[in-house]
Amino acid sequence: MLKIQEIREIINLINKSSIEEFVFEQDGTKVKMKKKGAITTSQVVTVPAVEQVVQAVPQPAPAVAAAQPPAAAVQTPAAEQQVQQEAKAEADESLHKITSPMVGTFYASPSPDTAAYVATGDKVKKDSVVCIVEAMKLFNEIEAEVNGEIVEVLVQNGQLVEYGQPLFLVKAE
Repeated sequence: MLKIQEIREIINLINKSSIEEFVFEQDGTKVKMKKKGAITTSQVVTVPAVEQVVQAVPQPAPAVAAAQPPAAAVQTPAAEQQVQQEAKAEADESLHKITSPMVGTFYASPSPDTAAYVATGDKVKKDSVVCIVEAMKLFNEIEAEVNGEIVEVLVQNGQLVEYGQPLFLVKAE
């Protein structure tokens, strides 16, 4: 079961992101969070022999933000890397961006011992699988969406990705 500190960290991450709803299930425990304006609510449900429901008190976003150091001081290397990647992606608008359709973990290959689906310079077709995004133990194949050539891979294998985050830049044909 999740510790209260882990739940607090998840709440803080959800508050800082553009995610509107978050669901996490593990070993009979389900955590579901939804944003409602400036308020984030969370609910933890444990399902052993008897069902229990623990409702966390909704916390206004300004109070949470006030208790934390400025976002610039907390920025992690992964967040800095994501900001740099987004800046690169915006710099070249002529390239097609293949974006993540969900929040999850990026995988460049179907298994750790096989080669990546695509690399820089590879030609892809509209229906070519370019990567996998894993969310809640479901592995979702992501297709290229256009015919063209992979110009740049914007994320690393095993990296967490956000909804709408650019994964690849493709020079469309």
